[in-house]
Amino acid sequence: MYAVIKTGGKQYRVVAGEKIKVEQIPADVGAEISLDQVLMVGEGETVKIGTPTLSGATVTARVVSQGRHPKVQIFKMRRRKHYQKHQGHRQNYTELEISGINA
Repeated sequence: MYAVIKTGGKQYRVVAGEKIKVEQIPADVGAEISLDQVLMVGEGETVKIGTPTLSGATVTARVVSQGRHPKVQIFKMRRRKHYQKHQGHRQNYTELEISGINA
């Protein structure tokens, strides 16, 4: 059984036992959370599609870790204008382990 969930403005296809990195969720490490924005649930040939979400469907997950992605270097330059700008960015993430899908 798989599900398509929406969190942090993005959509993820998840299966029970899978680990995914999503946008930061304010939760403690080891906490069980419930994701209720389930867009689609499928098992074999049968597929249930929500409009836009499935009512009563939830995905339970356990918070494995909180962390930050590797740094992205941003460099802007205008040739012959004596302009250079260096900048960096590290996005926060929450790693989740999907424990169950309730359709």
